[in-house]
Amino acid sequence: MINEDVLNALGKEGVVINIGRGDLIDEKELVQFLVDGRIRGAGLDVFQNEPYVPKELFSLDNVVLSPHQAVLTPDSFMAAEDISVANLEAFFSNKPLVSPISWD
Repeated sequence: MINEDVLNALGKEGVVINIGRGDLIDEKELVQFLVDGRIRGAGLDVFQNEPYVPKELFSLDNVVLSPHQAVLTPDSFMAAEDISVANLEAFFSNKPLVSPISWD
């Protein structure tokens, strides 16, 4: 999704934030844009080849790296708890599960 065309469109003031999936960004292009100063910066929580992070990113002042932990928030834990409790209540009441899993 985030490739050379998108990075060019962002321009020198653009900032890329990725807390989704590493493959959403052409990482090689992103690194080159950051090294060359063609975008302003990046905040990255996920990478294409986790746990390996491109070594060029460690020396850049315009990059913030985190170890795939963006999901670890109080709200995400509460949401997981709510779904778990709702599924347990549904199961023991013989009702359809809130988030069923298909094994097909």
